[in-house]
Amino acid sequence: MGRIGYFFLYLALIVVGLFQILPLVWLFLFSLKDNNEIFAGSPFALPSEFRWENYEKVWNGGIGTYFFNSVWITVLAIILTVLFASMAAFAITRLKWKLSGLVLGLFMVGLMIPIHSALIPLYSMFLSVNLIDNPISIVITYTAYNLPITLMILLGFYYTLPHEIEEAAVIDGCSIHRMFFQIILPMTTPILATTIVINMIYNWNEFVFVNTFISSEGYKTLTVGIQNFIGQYMTDWGAIGATLVISVLPIIIAFIFFSNKVVEGISSSAVKG
Repeated sequence: MGRIGYFFLYLALIVVGLFQILPLVWLFLFSLKDNNEIFAGSPFALPSEFRWENYEKVWNGGIGTYFFNSVWITVLAIILTVLFASMAAFAITRLKWKLSGLVLGLFMVGLMIPIHSALIPLYSMFLSVNLIDNPISIVITYTAYNLPITLMILLGFYYTLPHEIEEAAVIDGCSIHRMFFQIILPMTTPILATTIVINMIYNWNEFVFVNTFISSEGYKTLTVGIQNFIGQYMTDWGAIGATLVISVLPIIIAFIFFSNKVVEGISSSAVKG
């Protein structure tokens, strides 16, 4: 491809990128306006006065509680999912045992089960163990449902790891637990970043499980709690825009910091050495 071809390629990518960013710019400007500017002015016009009080209003109104609930539930579920999936990938790909194929098949069956088809059985199960209206039920559900896809992503990378590293560690007297946590797990950092971002997007945006299992305002996450603000500020569209900006900001920040690792992890797990 010549210089002219690269020029048009980059030009097309820039245009596509601008179209991707445009809704975010519009949402940010929307959150800093009052109702008159929103309905009477141009959608992309700058506000006559930057109304940062819209953010203060919704944060003091309780959205801070929903935000921190989303943060700790998402982080805890990601840690458990990535840790368990890494252990399973290590056991299936690096250890020799008779039931490894069966266990892998059971995990893969989980990919074929629609996520919300088990909503009623899960509700009955959590109700029987007194975990309804308890955020632990959300953490367990997120961890279980994200394990299959996380394991599938990790498998391709674990197959590429050279066995000589483990053999050298065994010769030096390294135990299997130390080998996993101090040698193998640090080597999988690029692919772990990929799984972390994928899990974060799902956990942060999930709505149905939280809406079904959680009823207390103090335990709701941002996706469910934001409904209250839509009702409370039905005529204050700037405040509604502020809640939406707060809800998408963590995902954008995570993608900015992990984007290079995500690409590196996907490319490295797609090629077997």
